[in-house]
Amino acid sequence: MFVDFHGGDVGPSSVGRARLASAEYYERGITCSCGCEQLDLVEAHKWFNLAAMAGDDRGAAARAGVAIEMTPREIAEAQRRARAFLNATRATHH
Repeated sequence: MFVDFHGGDVGPSSVGRARLASAEYYERGITCSCGCEQLDLVEAHKWFNLAAMAGDDRGAAARAGVAIEMTPREIAEAQRRARAFLNATRATHH
């Protein structure tokens, strides 16, 4: 049995959903970090952080890459947004 990034026990189907979520989070981070729609490093860091927490190694590497370009205050804001996203996601799943 695995434990998902929301803190619950999960089976194989949940693991598959977590992988899909991590890939989606990573892609959202790419969109925010390259300026494809609008350059937003705080949002990029948030999405890469969520991808990393969901098990995507690319997310962790990309998060470190954008963090180089950010101030400590921006990083703190990105982390706050990631926590808020997780809390909102938990609330809708319980």
